[in-house]
Amino acid sequence: MAWDIFQVENDVTYFDHNATAPLHPAARRAWLAAAEEFIGNPSSPHRVGNRADAALEAARARLAGMLSCQPHEVVWTSGATEANNQVLHHFANTLPSDAPICVSAVEHPSVTESAAHYFGDRVRLIPVDRAGLVDLNWLDEELVKRRPGLVAVMAANNVTGVIQPWEQLAQLCRRAEVPYFCDAVQWLGKESSSGVGNCDYVTGCAHKVGGPRGIGFLKCPPNGPFKPLMFGGPQEENRRAGTENVAGALALVATLEARESLLSECEARRQLRDRFIQRLTAELPDIEIIGASARRLWNTVAAMMPEVDCRQRWVVKLDKLGAVVSTGSACSSGKEEPSPVLLAMGYAPGHAGRVLRFSSGWETTETDWEALLVTIKQAARELQPSVAA
Repeated sequence: MAWDIFQVENDVTYFDHNATAPLHPAARRAWLAAAEEFIGNPSSPHRVGNRADAALEAARARLAGMLSCQPHEVVWTSGATEANNQVLHHFANTLPSDAPICVSAVEHPSVTESAAHYFGDRVRLIPVDRAGLVDLNWLDEELVKRRPGLVAVMAANNVTGVIQPWEQLAQLCRRAEVPYFCDAVQWLGKESSSGVGNCDYVTGCAHKVGGPRGIGFLKCPPNGPFKPLMFGGPQEENRRAGTENVAGALALVATLEARESLLSECEARRQLRDRFIQRLTAELPDIEIIGASARRLWNTVAAMMPEVDCRQRWVVKLDKLGAVVSTGSACSSGKEEPSPVLLAMGYAPGHAGRVLRFSSGWETTETDWEALLVTIKQAARELQPSVAA
């Protein structure tokens, strides 16, 4: 397996799948086969181009089938960041100039920063509770009082793994006749994609679940005006200019299909995560699990670690010891930049440098979780002198 090769060659315990996952063998095979077989530009009128176009449309139909939407609702993009920016760009150019939009306070920066760029003070942040769940009562009242032009709430959070009630949100917005935009990047490939396409706008990408970088998609309504972010060609029914990434699209679909075949194992994977949490909190009682009371992705643990000096922060120490994890904040030259997600959940800015995110993948084993725990314990011993008195 490619994952075994990745571990041996790099000699690391990899727990940063929410950032990017090692390439899945199915994605590699699909990409290589497509790159060799479909050499033409899918927009070209000759037979070679037609074959590439047919392969691209077949991939579109397969993805639409998984999402429970129609093929012509799927637009290929370079990734989720482009797709998220496309949604906000579209509404900035189609809504009235004074229309507000509602965006959850824990969205990915590609949504929050794009929203701020296009809408400024017309962005209404949907508050979340201590667990990171959006306030449905607040949104319900907002839909009645202001009737925003768009509601944007992700399916699952990239930092905490907390799952939002996206199906209920879609129903609320549908009743209010307000478009609902769901960033499904972390959801897809970990939970069932069936029904996600019922949301008005959905974005996703390949590399978070073992596909190649540089390919993603936007699911959008098939009718009505559409204001593209990119110009220069009629591709994607004039919704996204540029030569389509045929090999990437086929690899994306192959990866998602491979992940969907494993969904019966979700509960077993969740038990691996929970056993790790139980042992971790027993070893280090001062740890707080972020979003512990909410339903979370089976692969994600966000933990508030014991306080250490920022220059020797946990993520750096673990990296030196061979465990690749992520953090909920930026730390540079002794300065901490608090995570907007944690701030929205009510955590103090000073906690930012103490949050670690452990995100596993489908290939992660119980032995890998055990190795991570051993490494964390070693890091704790070595960091102990720098714990604030």
